Amino acid sequence: MYLGFLAAQINQIALGVSSIILPLRHPAHVAKAAASVDVLSDGRLILGVASGDRPEEYPALNLPYDNRGERFRESYNYIRQMIGGYPAFENHYGRLRGNMDMLPKPASSRVPLLITGGSQQSPEWIKQHGDGWMIYPRDTVAQSKIISKWRKQIKESGRAPKPLMEPLYVDLIDDPDMPPQPIHLGLRLGVKHLNNYLQSRKEIGVNHIAINLRFNKADIETTIKRMADKVLPEFHE
Repeated sequence: MYLGFLAAQINQIALGVSSIILPLRHPAHVAKAAASVDVLSDGRLILGVASGDRPEEYPALNLPYDNRGERFRESYNYIRQMIGGYPAFENHYGRLRGNMDMLPKPASSRVPLLITGGSQQSPEWIKQHGDGWMIYPRDTVAQSKIISKWRKQIKESGRAPKPLMEPLYVDLIDDPDMPPQPIHLGLRLGVKHLNNYLQSRKEIGVNHIAINLRFNKADIETTIKRMADKVLPEFHE
């Protein structure tokens, strides 16, 4: 619903989800909603998907936690085939025999699906099936090794390069020279060190950083303006 609202308000910026927990939803509903948002936004949807790592969510929906990796794969395949034309398949979520179809179809015929973390899947499965990969923040050396290995394996397998994204919680401090301090999946820091961090990620091959201001203590409008003035001009290309 929120993405539908955004699609009507914004006509250029890509719309992303990070991330839909596939085993907690029926994939037919995910596919239908994703296709509708993609049409409303003229092909600007990027769908992050995950298996979920919060055990308390599963009993709340009366669903098993231990087989979420298998159900993630089945859901992923269901969505891929449902978005295609006249799908025919059978798995945990249901059965289609090719005599019905889902409408509307995405504006660009395919909604990009980015795998979040490991999602209980093997690295080979992620490289083969995902349109990209979202990995959690780590120190620069460790992150660089993971990215280099992943890109090398994709190249050696003959597959086209795929984008890599990193989410980052940010608490942006008024003092621009404030050095980084760790917070949950992110950093408390000044704008100069944020720029340094983003530049380091660019150099090791991260294509996109999703900045989350959930833990930001300053006024959000002030923080967004500061980032617009001091951060975006450094990465305008």
